[in-house]
Amino acid sequence: MNESFQLPVARHPLLFTPGPLTTSLSVKTAMLRDAGSWHFDFNRLVADVRDRLLKLAGVSRDSGWEVVPLQGSGTFGVEAVFQTCVPPTGKVVILSNGAYGERMAQILHHARISHSVIRSPENQPNAPAQLADLLDSDASVTHVACVHCETTTGILNPIESLGEVAKRRGKVFVVDAMSSFGGMPIDFESCGIDFLIASSNKCIEGVPGFSLVYARRQLLLASEGWARSLSLDLLGQLKGFENNGQFRYTPPTHSILAFDQALRELEAEGGVSARAERYRRSHSLIIAGMEDLGFRPYLETSLRSHIITSFHQPEDPKFEFMEFYRRVADLGFILYPGKISQCNTFRIGNIGRLFESDIRALVRAIAEVLEEMQVGLPLVR
Repeated sequence: MNESFQLPVARHPLLFTPGPLTTSLSVKTAMLRDAGSWHFDFNRLVADVRDRLLKLAGVSRDSGWEVVPLQGSGTFGVEAVFQTCVPPTGKVVILSNGAYGERMAQILHHARISHSVIRSPENQPNAPAQLADLLDSDASVTHVACVHCETTTGILNPIESLGEVAKRRGKVFVVDAMSSFGGMPIDFESCGIDFLIASSNKCIEGVPGFSLVYARRQLLLASEGWARSLSLDLLGQLKGFENNGQFRYTPPTHSILAFDQALRELEAEGGVSARAERYRRSHSLIIAGMEDLGFRPYLETSLRSHIITSFHQPEDPKFEFMEFYRRVADLGFILYPGKISQCNTFRIGNIGRLFESDIRALVRAIAEVLEEMQVGLPLVR
């Protein structure tokens, strides 16, 4: 065992990232027991979690919805939708303005699924008019896919408008809501969503281990025989749950135990709306504190989500990001590198078990590090 990695709980750093993120002590504690993957108690827990997830999303089996947990990260869930639910002759249009839209395109390329990509600048939302033009010119398109909150920048894409364009033309609409689901209300029906993918370790504040795929049941049943992958076959996974209540392959037992507790804490907080309000307050405090220090956010105010924010790196030659990152981490706060292709940025997430006192402590730590590094103000023009 690497003893140097066994930090006391009190010294664990706070994660200002888009996930994995800081979780409550009770979520961590929920994992301190073992669960039999075939045992009826565990299967009952999985069924209960699935029922509560439908309720959380504001959908139901009576209205034709299912939710399918799948082992692996959120990317596994996105790939499972494409590998399972796009017919052999189907074609997908991806709307991309960041790394996760591009990852969708990579998935389709590796799966040899026909696709095209509508690219927008990283500081601009996906454009419904561009989507409409492409769909009107290409009748072979069957599916439209986008990222709701693109954590490359923190930009929020207009899924209601994009969904309206897709549904008016009879296309299946797929939404990667990894960084937004549970942290902001999403109306599945008004957005025309057919498949939505989320993750256990984002705004529901669980730990990594599985993704969540919401699906219109009839579309999932219609995919019989299409799956290009055995382990990523969503319909096969749904049949497993319905046949014996089990994951088809070894389930992420400890992650499920933690997720059950995380769901209880979300419900106790007041649901998605209450959590969204906490996240909005945290986001506002980060913006205000960082601007007071001289930092400039990458996105215009109207385009920012309250999930994660990209900031321009200081222009002072004494600023070096990895040194800045290390010093802030030494004070107990983990930031996130930038992913924007056109300029140097870094990111600060505010989801997870973080509160006002944590935000203020982070800003004080950043101010202290800037002084130590002798980085001058103003930081950016």
